[in-house]
Amino acid sequence: MHDPIPEPSLPPSFTFRRKFQDRRWLHLTLLMLTIASTTLIGADHYQSYLSDFSRRPVTLGVTELLLNGFWYSGTILLILGTHELGHYLACRYYQVDASLPFFIPMPLVLTGTLGAFIKIREPIPTKRMLFDIGIAGPLAGFLFAVPALFVGVAMSPVVKVPDDLVGFSLGEPLLFQAAAWLTWGTVPEGYSLNLHPMGFAAWFGLLATALNLFPIGQLDGGHISYAVLGRRSTAVTIGSIGVAVCLTFFSTSWMVWTFLLVAKTLAMGPRHPRTLDED
Repeated sequence: MHDPIPEPSLPPSFTFRRKFQDRRWLHLTLLMLTIASTTLIGADHYQSYLSDFSRRPVTLGVTELLLNGFWYSGTILLILGTHELGHYLACRYYQVDASLPFFIPMPLVLTGTLGAFIKIREPIPTKRMLFDIGIAGPLAGFLFAVPALFVGVAMSPVVKVPDDLVGFSLGEPLLFQAAAWLTWGTVPEGYSLNLHPMGFAAWFGLLATALNLFPIGQLDGGHISYAVLGRRSTAVTIGSIGVAVCLTFFSTSWMVWTFLLVAKTLAMGPRHPRTLDED
């Protein structure tokens, strides 16, 4: 017979914190503000869509434009929200304490938001858990982004591009090109899709997913890289930042993203935080 094991003594001020406890009012407030900012930008996208490259007058009132702004805001928030919920639900599955998604409202010209994120509030026990948590977000967001892309492209008619057109020219990744070809066939020279706001939201959602998958630091791709490569992922992080810097010489559109990557890496360091069980 053994003596009973004594209860561990804790400081009088010590209290146990329950997992998955959030200030829900804060998350809801940020979500409502992001709905407002993306709807305003979405109304502008819809007005541009109706104008057919500024060739047609738009006679819709403010209320109608705002209502149609939900084509963009609903789609982009669905993609970003499911991305973060993928991370969150994976954390719940593994009982790793994490916050609900924080949405970031920002009335930027094109997007209306800087995205969303969750905060993981304790070390992740194993690399397998880290891998699953890191990849769950991109997979969840991708499941909604691809159907939205095909629907948005189907709602985007092929029109002749004005010779004096001045405006943004979006890149066309392979998935976007495939959706356009499957829907409309080969687009003749001098013609282009008049992109519906839903299609633009899907394009932006895919862009955000792709950038997040860079194998750098604590991005989703960085989590996956560390889970697979361990400490060797530090070299991958440094190499990937070098690639991003080189890309700025081919396209100035990479400058903002590269600057953010470099700033984040300098602030947090190139090494990914260790899991509790490194083996």
